[in-house]
Amino acid sequence: MAATDDVTRDNVLEWVKNDTHRFLNAVIRVGDLNRTVEFYKECFGMQLLSQKDFPEKNHSKAIVGFGPQESHFVLELIYVYGVEKYEVGTAWGHFGIAAEDIYPIVEKVRQLGGVITKEPGKNEGGSQVYAFVEDPNGYSFELLQRGPTPEPLCQIMLQVTDLDCAISFYEKALGMNILLKYDSPQDQFAIAMVGYGSDQTQTTVIELKYNYNVTEYTAGNAYVHAAIGTDDVYKSAAAVALVTQELGGMTVHLPGPNPITNTMMTSFLDPDGRKTVLVDNEDYLKEIKNHGQ
Repeated sequence: MAATDDVTRDNVLEWVKNDTHRFLNAVIRVGDLNRTVEFYKECFGMQLLSQKDFPEKNHSKAIVGFGPQESHFVLELIYVYGVEKYEVGTAWGHFGIAAEDIYPIVEKVRQLGGVITKEPGKNEGGSQVYAFVEDPNGYSFELLQRGPTPEPLCQIMLQVTDLDCAISFYEKALGMNILLKYDSPQDQFAIAMVGYGSDQTQTTVIELKYNYNVTEYTAGNAYVHAAIGTDDVYKSAAAVALVTQELGGMTVHLPGPNPITNTMMTSFLDPDGRKTVLVDNEDYLKEIKNHGQ
């Protein structure tokens, strides 16, 4: 690589560290849109922010979250006509929800037909009270008992086959910080929390989990992607292209306008095949205003 190319590379990767990033949404497919919306409202306390039907495209979608899209990480639920079940797979792990008291949430989940996969309690040798539940679609949610937080939808957990590689990818390609790293040889796993800011209890994070000796996961077709805001889609895409050359992964959509909304975006797969969409921050706000997502 020529010296000028080295300068360009360094400049782009340095720019990523100072870019204005925010978790915007995660897109998942569901088999019963109305039931899922009601479940998330009744059990988790989310709000229905918008719901639209697109008969010409054979699907409907709803946006749910704990606050307005302009300032909160939200879930976009997609229902494709006639499809009642999706395969979650093993590569995607769970979403995390933080609440001051998780016990009534667990009971509400039980009442409304969800599955309790771990009853509330403290982690071994620690003080964190948590539980795991599943919604009617089979999506897993970790409920974390914490003090007040501006972002209750606080976590996406992804399984990875090389933890150090995954950490490096999200640091370099998306400017994330390591907020926590933990190895548990007795339980045969290691995790890293990566995200923006310095306090994982106050923001959304990605939990990267490495299970010892596991070299492959199934992708499924239920979880689609997460979207993250950027100030410059083209610079972000250039950084991603450099990082994928070094660590793996690939660009899926080159930077440019979405043909339907005209929002500038690009998307890529990380080294484990998980998809992320980068969206122009200003365009995202315009899209919310003009199209209601």
